[in-house]
Amino acid sequence: MEVIKGGSILSPQGFRAGFSRCGIKTAQGKPDVALILSDTPAAGAGVFTTNRFAAAPVQWDRSVLPSDEMRAVVVNSGNANACTGEKGMRNARETAGLVAELVGCRAEQVAVSSTGIIGHQLPMDRLLAGVRAAHAALSRDEAAARGAEQAIMTTDTCPKACAVEGEIEGRAFRIGGMTKGAGMIAPNMATMLAFITADVHIPAGRLSEILASAAELTFNRITVDGDSSTNDTVLALASGASGAVVPEVGPGREAFEQALSHVMRDLSLQIVRDGEGATKLVEVKVEGARTAEAAETVARAVAESQLVKCAIHGGDPNWGRILCAAGYCGVELEPLKVELKIGGVTVFKDGLPTGADAAAAVAGPEVKVHLNLGVGRAAATVWTCDLSKQYIEINAEYHT
Repeated sequence: MEVIKGGSILSPQGFRAGFSRCGIKTAQGKPDVALILSDTPAAGAGVFTTNRFAAAPVQWDRSVLPSDEMRAVVVNSGNANACTGEKGMRNARETAGLVAELVGCRAEQVAVSSTGIIGHQLPMDRLLAGVRAAHAALSRDEAAARGAEQAIMTTDTCPKACAVEGEIEGRAFRIGGMTKGAGMIAPNMATMLAFITADVHIPAGRLSEILASAAELTFNRITVDGDSSTNDTVLALASGASGAVVPEVGPGREAFEQALSHVMRDLSLQIVRDGEGATKLVEVKVEGARTAEAAETVARAVAESQLVKCAIHGGDPNWGRILCAAGYCGVELEPLKVELKIGGVTVFKDGLPTGADAAAAVAGPEVKVHLNLGVGRAAATVWTCDLSKQYIEINAEYHT
C-alpha cells in the first residue's frame, strides 16, 4: 500500500466532483455545496450518529443504505437540517430528488448530508440552485476535489483529505476520502462528516461490514469535547472501475481493509489536530486491562477529562489528573501495579510517583500518554486534543 501525495476523493477511478456557493454558509466567498458522482451505479454504505435527534439527512441515508446502486452524495454546510421535523425530511428528499433528476437515477440512489447550525429550515431555493451549479461544475480535475473539501467545512481551519493505492491479485485499486470536523467530536460517531470513494468491486453488504469495523477503531476512537452530533456520518462509495475485486475472505479482503483503515485513521487524526482551538494531538493508550472494552473506557475517561486536557494545553505533565480519570470511570485496576508514562517518561509506578520530569514530553505538538492497569492483557487507544481558551470563544459565538 502506498500513500498518494495530494490524494483526494477523485484519486479512485469512476468519480467526479462539483461544488458551488449558494449563500447558506455565512463565511463570505466560501463554497457550501458539494456533489460527488459515481459514473455508474456503485456499492454504497454508511455509518451514522447514535444521537436520538438524528438529522433528516441521516434518517434519509439510513433508509437507502446499504445499496449496490448508489450514484451520488450531495452535501451542504452552514445548516444541519436537524431538529427540523417533517419539513426537514421533505427537504432532504427534495434535495435527493433534484440530484436524481440531474443525474438520471432514482432519489433512493442519492445520499444526502448536511452540517452546520441546528433547528433552522434549509433555504431550499438557494440550496437547489447551489445543487444545480455543483452539478454543472462536475469534473475529475484536482480543483473539483479541493473545492468539495472546502464546501463541507464549518469551523474547520483547513480541508482534510487522504488517498492510498493498494493491490488485489495484481490489480491496483485506490481509496480516497475527505472529512470535516473540529468541534462536537466524540465517539458514536464523532460533528463530523466523512466521504470515501474506492474503485474496487465489492457488494454493498460486505462494504458496510468492513466500513463499520474500520470506523470503530478510527472515527469512533477520537474525541475533542465529548459531544456526539446529530449529523455524524461516514459514507463510502465503491465504483468497481479499477477491476479489482474484494473477496469475502483472504489476502484481497485484508489488503482492502488495511487501505480503508489507513485512510480513515488518517482522516480521524486530521480532525483531532484541527480540533477547535487545539494546539496538541494527544494519544491515550491503555494496556493491561481485563477486556478491550475496559481499556477503551479508561482511555476515553482520560481523553475527555477537561482537567487533563487543560493541563496538557498548559504544558503541565500532571500525572495525578490522569490517574484520577482512570480511577473514577468504574474499571478494574490495581493501583500498586499501575504504570503511567507520558511521552516515554515513567512518572508513576508501584503505587508511587517516580519523581521523573515529563515537562518536555508535553511541550510539543504531539503528546503520548501510556497507562498500564496491571490486571490483564487487553488494550485500546483513543485520540484527543488539548483544551484552550479559543475553544470556549469559538463555541460561545457559534450561534451568532
